[in-house]
Amino acid sequence: MSASTAILEEVASLRVQLERHNRLYHTLDSPEITDADYDALLARLVSLEKDYNLFSPSSPSNRIGAEPLPGFTQVAHEIPMLSLDKVFGEEDLRAFEARLLKRIEISSEIIYSCEPKVDGVAVSLLYEKGQLVRAATRGDGTIGEDITHNVRTIRTIPLQLSGEGYPAVLEVRGEIFLGKLGFAQLNEQARLDQSKVFVNPRNTAAGTLRQLDSRRAAKVPLQMYCYSVGLQEGGDLPDSLGGIFEALAGWGLPTNPQREVVESIERCIAYCEALLEMRNALEYEIDGAVIKVDSLELQASIGSNARTPRWAMAYKFPAEEKSTRLLDVEFQVGRTGTITPVARLEPVFVGGVTVSNTTLHNMDEVTRLGVRIGDEIIIRRAGDVIPKVVRVLAGSVNPAPRAIIAPTQCPVCGCAVEKEGDVLIRCSGGLICGAQRKESIRHFASRNALDIDGMGERIVEQLVDAELVRDVSDLFVLEASTLMSLDRMGVKSAEKLVASIARSRRTTLPKFLYALGIREVGEATALQLANHFGDLMLLQEASVETLVAVPDVGPIVAEHIVSFFANRANIDLLSRLAARGVSWPAITVVSPESKPLAGQTVVITGTLEKLSRNEAKARLIALGAKVAGSVSKSTTIVYAGPGAGSKLAKATELGVEVADEAALLALLAALETTSDAPKKAP
Repeated sequence: MSASTAILEEVASLRVQLERHNRLYHTLDSPEITDADYDALLARLVSLEKDYNLFSPSSPSNRIGAEPLPGFTQVAHEIPMLSLDKVFGEEDLRAFEARLLKRIEISSEIIYSCEPKVDGVAVSLLYEKGQLVRAATRGDGTIGEDITHNVRTIRTIPLQLSGEGYPAVLEVRGEIFLGKLGFAQLNEQARLDQSKVFVNPRNTAAGTLRQLDSRRAAKVPLQMYCYSVGLQEGGDLPDSLGGIFEALAGWGLPTNPQREVVESIERCIAYCEALLEMRNALEYEIDGAVIKVDSLELQASIGSNARTPRWAMAYKFPAEEKSTRLLDVEFQVGRTGTITPVARLEPVFVGGVTVSNTTLHNMDEVTRLGVRIGDEIIIRRAGDVIPKVVRVLAGSVNPAPRAIIAPTQCPVCGCAVEKEGDVLIRCSGGLICGAQRKESIRHFASRNALDIDGMGERIVEQLVDAELVRDVSDLFVLEASTLMSLDRMGVKSAEKLVASIARSRRTTLPKFLYALGIREVGEATALQLANHFGDLMLLQEASVETLVAVPDVGPIVAEHIVSFFANRANIDLLSRLAARGVSWPAITVVSPESKPLAGQTVVITGTLEKLSRNEAKARLIALGAKVAGSVSKSTTIVYAGPGAGSKLAKATELGVEVADEAALLALLAALETTSDAPKKAP
């Protein structure tokens, strides 16, 4: 059906009205019509566009979402999206300015642009002739994901720029976030629907942007604040950040109202202090402030490192603290039998997440805190740090205090509890303890151990509870028909898991040793043991004196290893694993001095595409190399893959040789002495 002039004019008018009301409501917080009136206008527009085939990518109708996409496509950022270095106090900010002044000549004080560091997701928006044509995540700074379909649903982001004077091509960068009110409303609806509540606003925003179905994204009230401009062509932008923000706001793009331009580093410090004071009153989560040199000319003069600009700094706020009540304490049993007191809390939102439980570490910590069940306590959390009980709130009243008493029997299997050292308590049940069994199986199947894809926590719980798996060797006799009896396990999932278990039979000696879960034997120690002994039987027969000669193995670790292999049940387990096909390539042991890469220090950076970073490290160490985490003058060579950053830049600066993954693979192929003959567990 063709549209008449009257229909075209009505559609154009509706689009203009809806965009205006979007901005009035979401950006200026001054709505002129009710939600019902807005919905009526939108419904009329959607109806006309559908009836007359008048789709436009910049239409407000795109706010409601569309059919799911089959997957995400990658986007290469024309100008890299750099991250920011961090400082944590006033003196750090003053030192930041001192470094700037060493790089530039300036007759007056540096002018800075200050803004809240919103806890959200960094994105890039690309406008061509004022129309939003692409939105992408930051990704690794060079490559991101195309999220245009979801960003179009965000009402604070204009699909078509307003006003005049914007460049023909304009890339705007900013932070997409979920406000506190929107987060609370989402969780309230989730509770009403009896569905899973969201953990924190940032993760919710990130998950929403990575939805393939934009109709779901449209239901989440995401917002955005612009913080910079990247690519721009065909127009002149102001020469300062302050001027750029004013221009962006004039074109309808959202900018943070708490942003300020100040004239000294002392004013920056005052800004940070004031922002910290108002932190809880803001409608969105922040974890600090961002301080930038305001002049674009000075920014260019100061320059950037490989990963971060030198002219900007993130001022991180102290860890956030909140009060809550200790409802109870449960004792959890870990993989090695260690029993840990876990605090069950009245849920409290702190440091960006809702906390309902946290570890109390051990009974010495309980005594030090003087905490009792029913006490009001202070919880501290910063960034990704595990929430910590800091203290009992002074002056708080506990109407019915209960002491926290360590168990004398394991809360899972009932076996006696043993004290280890001065602090820890441990279940004496070993692998007969269901908790230790579950944890040992999870560890055995984990990615850095035997890497059984699909052997998640829920599957392990069911296998142990149903007594289908009594120890890790039972994994290798599981059949698809047995797995299909588990909750939410279909035919394809069961067959896929059986295939993954079969693949895991062929492993390496370091991975196998790590998978056994010997106390204090992590990946690095397992690697050293494998390279030193080369054979599991030799390791089984090793004494403490022999073991302490191995790098990374001290007397305590040596005692744990000897104790593990002295346990008849563990030896029987190794026999069952061998009988069920677990094997690895044999290792030819040579003296450290005669290894081909002895004396060389290697650094790996960037993404390796043909093998994992851990595998590359293990194979280099087996050849005698030291694999370091940083580049220095003593570094022999740096192997750099895609996304290599500061380490590659440091190598170039120091004149250290740099090679790619192909060269690394060629080196390993030429030097490795590992045979293909499989070695089985004895």
